Amino acid sequence: MLPLRDENPTSHFPFMLVAIILLNLAAFLLWEPTFGADRAERETTFFYCHGLIPYEAIHHVSLADGGRAARIAIDEADVGASGRELQDVLSTACPHKNWLLSVFTSMFLHAGWIHIGGNLLFLWVFGNNVEDRIRPLGFLLFYLASGIVAALVQLALVHSGANLIVPNVGASGAIAGVLGAYLLMFPRRRVLTLVIFFIITIVYLPAFVVLGLWFVLQAFSGLLVLSNHVNAGGGVALWAHIGGFSFGAVMALLFFPRERFGDRPPPSRPDWRGRRWPRRRPQLGY
Repeated sequence: MLPLRDENPTSHFPFMLVAIILLNLAAFLLWEPTFGADRAERETTFFYCHGLIPYEAIHHVSLADGGRAARIAIDEADVGASGRELQDVLSTACPHKNWLLSVFTSMFLHAGWIHIGGNLLFLWVFGNNVEDRIRPLGFLLFYLASGIVAALVQLALVHSGANLIVPNVGASGAIAGVLGAYLLMFPRRRVLTLVIFFIITIVYLPAFVVLGLWFVLQAFSGLLVLSNHVNAGGGVALWAHIGGFSFGAVMALLFFPRERFGDRPPPSRPDWRGRRWPRRRPQLGY
């Protein structure tokens, strides 16, 4: 399912949300090596220099400065280069990497057009209403906190292998926090959704269906991955999604203004006299 827009008007322009989206786009288009014939090789080095690498966060040292212990971990991870080769590359490309700063920079990096497009679409559809309720500064702090909690949950479940060495990038964990908050704050608001399941159709679904199914899918995939002792889940940090989403839901439950689940959303379209009338409910509405 792919959300296209929601029927949930705001009372303020989402300045902070737009700023976050523009920062992500600027990083992708102007900072990352997104274009060029040798893009793949340069992008890999770039992510090692600016992405969150679990080994570095766990041991509080960059791979370039990790010495023999880091070389052994790289060799055991089998990431396509020996420990000495990778350390030599990183010692030249980013000899003074700050592993703590990478926790934040990784939130604004994306591994391709589909990655950034999907992330920013979800953020735009659901983030403006969350910012509208908790105001711009609160939204920024909440967004960053969600990303940090998501990273911590992912790190807690990394034990060995390539997942210790492969960089984690993307805003998915922070955006998952926004989705969790939206689910608690506006559970019955209608979301225009592209559904691809044997047939392709566009329907209105309540937010608790769209976001609830998204979370169930992440949780199911995460448990399957954990049972197979493979943490990355095919390159997707599933437990970061689950951790961010859960954090957002708890924050909304404890601190954010919420609509009760049984409340009907206000009608969204006024008539010519200024009175508000509900739209005709589609067959797959509430």
